Amino acid sequence: MMSPTSGVYLPSALSSGSFTHLSHIADVEKVPFYDSSACVKEETAQVDSDAVNFEYPDGGLRAWLVVLGVASGLCATFGFVNAWGVFQAYYEQITLRNKSPSDIAWIGSMQYALVFMPGVVTGRLFDMGYLRAPVGCASALLILCTFLTGECKEFWQFLLCQGFGVGIASGVIFNAAVGTVPHWFHKKLGLALAAMATGSSVGGTIFPIMLKNLIERYSFQWTLRITGFVVAAFLLILNVTIARRLPPKLHSGPFFKYSLLKSKPYTVYTISLFVGFLGIYTCLTYLSLSGILVGIDTDVAFYLVSIANACSLFGRLGGGIMADRYGGINALIPPTIIAGIMTYVWPFAKTTASMVVVTVIYGISSGVFVAVMGTPVVQMGPVTEVGTRAGITFSIMSLGALAGPPISGAILNNTKSFENVGYYAGSAIMASVVLMFISRQLLLGGKGFIGHV
Repeated sequence: MMSPTSGVYLPSALSSGSFTHLSHIADVEKVPFYDSSACVKEETAQVDSDAVNFEYPDGGLRAWLVVLGVASGLCATFGFVNAWGVFQAYYEQITLRNKSPSDIAWIGSMQYALVFMPGVVTGRLFDMGYLRAPVGCASALLILCTFLTGECKEFWQFLLCQGFGVGIASGVIFNAAVGTVPHWFHKKLGLALAAMATGSSVGGTIFPIMLKNLIERYSFQWTLRITGFVVAAFLLILNVTIARRLPPKLHSGPFFKYSLLKSKPYTVYTISLFVGFLGIYTCLTYLSLSGILVGIDTDVAFYLVSIANACSLFGRLGGGIMADRYGGINALIPPTIIAGIMTYVWPFAKTTASMVVVTVIYGISSGVFVAVMGTPVVQMGPVTEVGTRAGITFSIMSLGALAGPPISGAILNNTKSFENVGYYAGSAIMASVVLMFISRQLLLGGKGFIGHV
């Protein structure tokens, strides 16, 4: 996010030292963001020196073209993946109607998980200077798998092409490309990240609308072919405009640094994201289907996913601003509580008006969650370890995204009740809030309840 000071998560491609504001470095001196040790103190001192020496364009045509390109990439990857709710409803009713909702949900949850899972690898490759080759290869794979999805007939084919293929390609692009923006912005980084984040919301809005209308007018095969060309256009902009600016870090160390898990605030926060993702995408996955089953007009039900993603734009932008002003966890907890409440309430919305209201509020609050969830990770240690630290967090978190929708689908399949699905997913989100609060208090230490964390 999902982000981190604004808009969407900046994955593990940030250990060059280009991300952290000097004010954040000052915060490290005041608040125990990570377990203190001699090694960490030495690295923090080096971070201060590096941050002072870096100079950033903070604007100009080239810098904003990078933002435009990354926003286009997010539209074609994260935005396209966020349209899964339309596919879930279509597969359950048409193509895979002989499969249970839980089985079908594995396709979408695989996509969600693989958007984040490659971070521990692709982010470190970015640190070492590899950008265009991974992004270019992943772009070709994403376009190919989009076309092939239209030719799929069996469940295993959809799982392979749409689940694994689209998911892996999107993950490589997402985790590598967004790390370029902090190479170009420092004082205006929040604005740049907010502009970048609009890509995922735009994609999550236009793709469901486009898919629905194309499926009605043409065959499913031609729908995915046309979608593939749209994805290719966005990815072309990405590949033409992205660029690194800062020198690579050739010796980045191990891909997975287990010692980071010794930090209690960091570990508890990582677990909170894992638990949160067990429930946060359930509402988005089943909005359209639940709307159809309670008798809402089919056209309106299909547009609910687009409405949620469009509203998430306001959450992403507002969440980034609040995180800069009040701290990442402080900005994250209230809207996450609201997202949990909406997940509880969603199954009880039986009319068009109530369903739209729930969708709007859920979209805004979940947008904050996805956008701001990476900010605390950046603050919980020295800049030189941001790449490894963020990669570990989001790789672990991706397991929650992988398991969450199928668990919800299994509950629906066994109980035939969306209310029970809402109880499960809402409780998972609320448990995540509790863990966030514990991590927050660990960061503050013995300084009470007030602090910029």
